[in-house]
Amino acid sequence: MTERFSGLQLRSTLDQSGTLTLDLAWTTLSSPGPDEVVVQVEATPINPSDLAVLLGSATGPVNLDDLQPVGSEKWPTIVAKVPATALPSMRDRIGVPITPGAEGAGVVVCAGTHAQHLLGRRVAMRGGGMYAQYRMVNIRDCVALPDGTSAADGASMFINPLTALGFLETLKAERHEGIVHLAAASNLGRMLNRICLADSIPLVNVVRKAEQARILRDAGARYVLDSSDQHFEEGLVEALYETKATLAFDPIGGGAQASQVLAAMETAASRDVKGYNRYGTDVFKQLYIYGTLDLAPTVLDRWVGFAWSIGGWLLTHRLRQLGPDGEAKLLKRVSRELTTTFASQYTAALGLRNVLQPDAIRAYGRKATGGKYLITPQG
Repeated sequence: MTERFSGLQLRSTLDQSGTLTLDLAWTTLSSPGPDEVVVQVEATPINPSDLAVLLGSATGPVNLDDLQPVGSEKWPTIVAKVPATALPSMRDRIGVPITPGAEGAGVVVCAGTHAQHLLGRRVAMRGGGMYAQYRMVNIRDCVALPDGTSAADGASMFINPLTALGFLETLKAERHEGIVHLAAASNLGRMLNRICLADSIPLVNVVRKAEQARILRDAGARYVLDSSDQHFEEGLVEALYETKATLAFDPIGGGAQASQVLAAMETAASRDVKGYNRYGTDVFKQLYIYGTLDLAPTVLDRWVGFAWSIGGWLLTHRLRQLGPDGEAKLLKRVSRELTTTFASQYTAALGLRNVLQPDAIRAYGRKATGGKYLITPQG
C-alpha cells in the first residue's frame, strides 16, 4: 500500500519582472525509496543562507520596508521587488518555486526498506526544503538524535557546528596558531568561543558594540575587542601579538574591517623584526570571507605587507575536502556535545503562517546579532 503525507510548504518564487512572491502551498509526498525517509518536520532554523534564498539573493535581497501582504489569514502571501541589479545573477531561479531551510529536525514517520532502523526516531537532517511540514530525505543526510534530545536542540546541528569545527580544521591544515573572528557575538561566534576554550586554541573576538563584548566576556572569552572603542586598534595589535593569530574569518564581507585586521596582524608580526623591509614581514596572514552581512564592496588598504591572502570560505567546499570519514568525525563530536558546546539560542519560534507576516520578516531579516529564529512547521 502506498503511503502519502500531505502538508504545508513555504515557497519563494521570483518572476521575470523581479517580483518575489512568498506563499504557502499544499504538497503531498509519496512513499520513500529504499534509502529514504519521510520526516515530520518539527523545527528548522532561519540561517543567513536561508534568508538569501527566502528574500532574494545574497547580492540583492528585497527591501524589508517594501513588503506587501496580498493573501489571507489562512493563506498569507507576501510580494516584494528584487533590485534589478541582482536579477542577472538569479536567472536560474526565475519561475522556479524554492522552499528554503537548509537544516532541521523531526520524527521519521515512514522509512524505506534500508531505513527501518530510523522509523519513529527523531533525527537531524539537511538538504534544503525544510520550511515544510513533511520532508523526504536520503538517510545519508540524517543523523539520529540521542534519546531525550528535543527538535529545537537538533534543528541546528549542521551549519553552525560544522562551520565552527571547519574553522579549526582550516587552522590545523594551514598551520596557524590562533584565530580572529569578526561579528563574534553571533550564535556561531559564541559556539566557536566555547570550542576554542575547550580545545585551548587562542581566539581573538571582534565585535561592534559594548553589550556584545560583555556577552563574550561573560562566556569566558579572553580576547574581546570592541571596534567602537577608541583604543580598538592598539588593543587588537596587542591581542594578535600575544596570540600569534594569523588566520581570520569574516562573515561581514563589506567595508574595511578585514583590511584593518590584516594590517594589525602585520603590525604585530613586525614588532620583533629587526631592520627595515619595504615588503613587510615574512609572516603569512590569511583572511577568509564566509558571509555577506554587509553587501558593500570589500575595501582593502594595501599597507599590510605582501605575505597575505584574502579568499572565500564555504562549508560545502571544506566538507568535500575532509571527505565522508572526516565529516563523520566532526558530526560525532557535535552529537556528543549538542546541548552544551554546540547549543543554539533562539529569539522566538514561528509557525509557517507567522513566517509570512511583514513584521516578522523585518525582525528576522535584519540578521541582528543574537537574533536567531526557529520555525516550527507543525504549529
